[in-house]
Amino acid sequence: MAIRTVPIRRAGNRDNLFLGGDRELVMFTALLAGTLIFSAQDAKAGVFGVLMWFVAVQVFRIMAKADPKMRFVYLRQRRYKSYYAPRSTPFRTNGPAEERQYR
Repeated sequence: MAIRTVPIRRAGNRDNLFLGGDRELVMFTALLAGTLIFSAQDAKAGVFGVLMWFVAVQVFRIMAKADPKMRFVYLRQRRYKSYYAPRSTPFRTNGPAEERQYR
């Protein structure tokens, strides 16, 4: 009896991108730029809002090209402790000073 293989189609396994960048970041930046433009109702604010959105979309495209899931990596990194003491290996046996410090 042969092992059954199931092909994984690319269309069902793609990252959720919009305009080449992360969908939520691009759309939220568009919302912020639109809010800035329509709340200020000034030519300077309009130019700044449009410029801000185009720059942000370009940054999000570069970010998604490097790693489409970089936003999740960044958010997970923010939850970690701000400092981890250096360890040579997770299997290192600590001395008495380290055992008291990290209980």
